Amino acid sequence: MEIPFVSLDFLHGEIQEELNEAIRRVMDNNWFIRGEENQLFEEKFARYCGTKYCVGCGNGLDALLLLLKAYDIKEGDEVIVPSNTFIATVLAVTHVGAVPVFVEPKIDDFTMDVTKIEEKITPKTKGIIPVHLYGQTGDMDEILKIARKHQLIVMEDAAQAHGAKYKGKRAGSLGDAAGFSFYPGKNLGAMGDGGAITTNDEKIAKKVRALSNYGSDLRYHHIYQGINSRLDEMQAAILSVKLEYLNQWNQSRQQIARQYQQGIQNKKVIVPDIAKDRNHVWHIFPLRTMYRDQLKEFLKDHHIETNIHYPIPIHLQKGYENLGIKAGELPIAEEISSTELSIPIYYGMNERQVDYVIDVINHF
Repeated sequence: MEIPFVSLDFLHGEIQEELNEAIRRVMDNNWFIRGEENQLFEEKFARYCGTKYCVGCGNGLDALLLLLKAYDIKEGDEVIVPSNTFIATVLAVTHVGAVPVFVEPKIDDFTMDVTKIEEKITPKTKGIIPVHLYGQTGDMDEILKIARKHQLIVMEDAAQAHGAKYKGKRAGSLGDAAGFSFYPGKNLGAMGDGGAITTNDEKIAKKVRALSNYGSDLRYHHIYQGINSRLDEMQAAILSVKLEYLNQWNQSRQQIARQYQQGIQNKKVIVPDIAKDRNHVWHIFPLRTMYRDQLKEFLKDHHIETNIHYPIPIHLQKGYENLGIKAGELPIAEEISSTELSIPIYYGMNERQVDYVIDVINHF
């Protein structure tokens, strides 16, 4: 049995006709940037997340970058970020000239340890970016409490958390604003790159819309030094189709995760926790084991593809040598990087496939 890490074949197969119709509609309209499809998707996604506004953009990195620019975060400012995340979170901060200040995660659920935030706040701190890593939100009540106390902006990195909930509210509506990615493999993925921001702040939504369109509020009228980062009509039309199925796809992931949690009994392997008051959507199912590399090879030998999220922590990446953070200074991020192994979880995995993965892990 061959089990890929991710497959979109079954998912796309079920909605092929709707996707074809959406693509034909865009071609027939002969309008490809910021037209009716983009407006419709923005309205639908804002409503889904529970916010007043959504602005599409080119990708998840740009979503965070645009928010930082919209909030006037700039050179010399500091932004608190988790030490264990995809590099895009930190790239957005450094691209505006700000300094990323790392807070370690809780090792049991991988979200930012809120008890470690206040000690990292200085007069230069301007914002916090909690990352809803692997599909689970951070402890947003505590993060917001700290942020309000110190007058900080909270920008959710919800790139892996489409549909995730915290105390009944969806990711994207929990902070001052949020950035999403629609990379094809996400729970809600385009057929190419795509991203969006969500917020209840009309001023920020308008500023992001202008910043993402060369800084223009009207054609050839540029009020900011902006960038070119727009969600195209084809991707917007595809995402509108897919959004209707997102809850169903997330429920399937949750069922697979429950099977893994109940079935994996190998004492050498730690299965992830769900924190209190969270509705996890399992973009990634992250195991931890001291025998990570051996388990990865063992699963490969049994034709099960895996991945690592992430093999080198950001502070030890060559691109961030300038931060001057040495090995051992962020031990939890480093431990996760050396022990985490992601196993297959996607819509379309059948019970037989899931049972096979469980059986192989238990025989490791």
